[in-house]
Amino acid sequence: MSVGHYSLTWNLDSIYAGGAGSEAFAAELAAVQQELSELEGLLAAPQEGAAYLNKITELVQSVLLRMRQSDSFVACLTAQNMKDKAATALNDRIKTLNAAFQGALTRYDNVLRSVDDASWTAWVSEGPAAEIAFSLTERREQAKEKLSPELESLIEDMAVDGYHGWGDLYNLVVSRAKFNDIGADGEKRELSAGQMFNKLSASDRSVRQAAFAEWEREWGEQADLCADALNRISGFRLKLYGKRGWHSALKEPLQMNRMSEKTIGAMWSAINEGKPELVKYMQRKAKLLGVEQMDWHDMYASIGTAEKVVSYDEGAAQILEQFAKFSPELAAFSEKAFVDQWIEVEDRPGKRPGGFCTSLPKSKETRIFMTYSGTASNVSTLAHELGHAYHQHVMNDLPAYSQEYAMNVAETASTFAELIVSDSALKAATDKDEKIALLEEKLSSAVSFFMDIHARFLFETRFYERRAEGMLTVEELNKLMEEAQREAFCGAFGQVHPLFWASKLHFYFTDVPFYNFPYTFGYLFSAGIYARAVKEGAAFADRYVALLQDTGRMTVEDLAQKHLGVNLEEPDFWREAVALTTADVKLFLEMTEE
Repeated sequence: MSVGHYSLTWNLDSIYAGGAGSEAFAAELAAVQQELSELEGLLAAPQEGAAYLNKITELVQSVLLRMRQSDSFVACLTAQNMKDKAATALNDRIKTLNAAFQGALTRYDNVLRSVDDASWTAWVSEGPAAEIAFSLTERREQAKEKLSPELESLIEDMAVDGYHGWGDLYNLVVSRAKFNDIGADGEKRELSAGQMFNKLSASDRSVRQAAFAEWEREWGEQADLCADALNRISGFRLKLYGKRGWHSALKEPLQMNRMSEKTIGAMWSAINEGKPELVKYMQRKAKLLGVEQMDWHDMYASIGTAEKVVSYDEGAAQILEQFAKFSPELAAFSEKAFVDQWIEVEDRPGKRPGGFCTSLPKSKETRIFMTYSGTASNVSTLAHELGHAYHQHVMNDLPAYSQEYAMNVAETASTFAELIVSDSALKAATDKDEKIALLEEKLSSAVSFFMDIHARFLFETRFYERRAEGMLTVEELNKLMEEAQREAFCGAFGQVHPLFWASKLHFYFTDVPFYNFPYTFGYLFSAGIYARAVKEGAAFADRYVALLQDTGRMTVEDLAQKHLGVNLEEPDFWREAVALTTADVKLFLEMTEE
């Protein structure tokens, strides 16, 4: 596929022209408010019968789409410029509207909970409710485990300036963080968190060491504020869980991801069995890097003498070429995303660190955000986010409730897209050094999902156990993080990253607790799916779409049973997925043998 010339910045004006001052967006928010008022009026005077249930459900789904659209648009504005005060003010308004919506949803759920069993069965068996019966039943059952509608609504209202406010404080901390860098020309520059993070994977180890030292220094400066925010966020959650009678901090994240505790246990068990092989890879990588033992900043380092810089256009061409081999539809959709400027990759100050894909379901579009500096990891991230975008694309014509898929299966689509690119490139490589570099890129991903994510999971699990007894200091948080990293990485690192808890945005999300294990689930689940795709060839592309379209209307256990014929609560499927990485380690060791 020929190399195109694509914009480095996205187009948000095609969604709502004018940025934070958009009149069209102001009209959208007014429409949200109007529909919310109508919904609240109907909920204030409950009625019996299917017609009433259908009406309030239709309104709920309309507001849901509008809220997702509005939240995504403002997230894009704040990510592209963390100092955009008007966008920050809009973010506050979105949170206020969302709190009102959550309060309405609490009353809506109470209506669902109040329907007698016979009437419920009749309602969800026919008409518009039948298509979203899974989501409706899920809401009804979860409502039975919560507090009264009045208390839940009060909690949502107070969370805007309390609970969610602490998450916003963290965003402010990140925007104010300043990192010093000495360029190749000897000039001192000030970098944003996003720019400095990219330097942590530089091919020159001295550059990585200096970048990591600066990374730790600045996060050490911000650690007191970060600790305060993290303690308050977790404290709020634990108090709420206690009032609801929930005894495990994992109950909510497992519920949100529609998976059982048996499934997560089987997954980590299979991963722990496979970790010794990954340690062999890390030991060999240390040798190739010329060091006795790897440090944290070596995790994503290239083992070549000089990492090739891949231009954005070249990276896009590589992705489109590999996508086309699996599915012409996936390639065509991705090319549209490049051509229509749905992607923001420019390397500039002021941007939020990290990458994301966000859906604008009302416009039936998505937007992708990252900072692209030409590394192989950047190409993988781009493919990853396009996988997210394609997932939403195939869901666009479904009811709003059926589009509400959980994070773990969302990460399946993105990681599957990464696998398509990395595996195809590996098979096509003829040069030994290139093949080793590509294989190493795959294995560094495995280290991330098997070990890094596990360290985050262990840290957060133990943190919540300790937090129940009181607030933790910076020193205690550092110790918990270091212990989790040494355990999860099986002691393979010399220097670890004690302040990782402060630097990682994911710990501060107030809408999704335990923003870690779903990544590993997605990685391994997608590996199992990919193995079937390779076996079945082009015929699997349609089956893949069918699987994605079911992700919002069943548990992950039912999804796997229906489309793959496997039981996720047993370790066999997970062992098969881990075995794919073990095979990659074996090949890597053979190819790098002296």
